[in-house]
Amino acid sequence: MELTFVKRNGKTDDLTIVRGDGVPETIACPKQGIIPHDMVHYAVESVLAHRGFLSLVADGATATFAVAGGDSEEAIERLVETFQAEMWGGRVATADLLATYEHACAARNHGVAPISTDDIDAIRSRLDELTAQWTALPLNEALSVRF
Repeated sequence: MELTFVKRNGKTDDLTIVRGDGVPETIACPKQGIIPHDMVHYAVESVLAHRGFLSLVADGATATFAVAGGDSEEAIERLVETFQAEMWGGRVATADLLATYEHACAARNHGVAPISTDDIDAIRSRLDELTAQWTALPLNEALSVRF
């Protein structure tokens, strides 16, 4: 599956998803001052072997903010949110990131996805690369990745 993020002027950026059937689906991604939310999903889900939003979309789900998944997908959503919070507030100790993630999962009454310190390092590295690429990208230009 190919994901193409286009940096736009205004309140949203675009994400076009092309699955194996070649049919594109485009959604608006609200700007949040960092890379797009679904790009954070890409960073997390491309490192981990757990199911999240992008796995559901790859399996044919319509890419909307209301895609419903099970315990694994909810756990990945909390992990994405935890990394987003770190991106907004600054890097924290790995133990603190894990504690925040576990607390968020407990607050929503679902399990956590197993994640190692090596996984966290790999996700942070991928987020750093994507952030550098996104920041350097001119308006109306695209950044594509394969999932």
